Amino acid sequence: MNCIWPNMKYILASLTLLMSTMLLAGCANSNRHILGANDESQLQVRSIQTRAFDTSDKNMVVRNVVASLQDLNFVIDKADADLGTVTATKLSGYQIRMTVTVRPKGDTQMVVRANGQYNNKVILDPVMYQDFFAVLQKSLFPTANSIDGHGRSDAAVFL
Repeated sequence: MNCIWPNMKYILASLTLLMSTMLLAGCANSNRHILGANDESQLQVRSIQTRAFDTSDKNMVVRNVVASLQDLNFVIDKADADLGTVTATKLSGYQIRMTVTVRPKGDTQMVVRANGQYNNKVILDPVMYQDFFAVLQKSLFPTANSIDGHGRSDAAVFL
């Protein structure tokens, strides 16, 4: 009986390692599905989700992100000005989760990226992001001007 238990420990350890590896492989595949099949589609999604603002005040941008999300009827779940992240949820018959990150771009700009999810899938509809950035732009005006990923101002992006 004593000879079986040491072998059983090795078998259980091997099974645990095998199952963990299979779980991690499954997570990697689901992330590819959520983000899209190729790099071009990922770049298109990022360009919809991202705007740069001419300001160096990260805390001010984070505060305005919070206010903009609240204006759009989101409930703030978590905000961290040091990290530049805000997570919010909108409950109006369906649940949308929005995560917004603010990070510096050089010395004179802040890049804001909004990531909306519905049922753990990235929202690809550009209208939701345009609405968010329009409200954010108004809250930051006149201290910051928005520039999309292609160097165009808001007038070109939202028309």
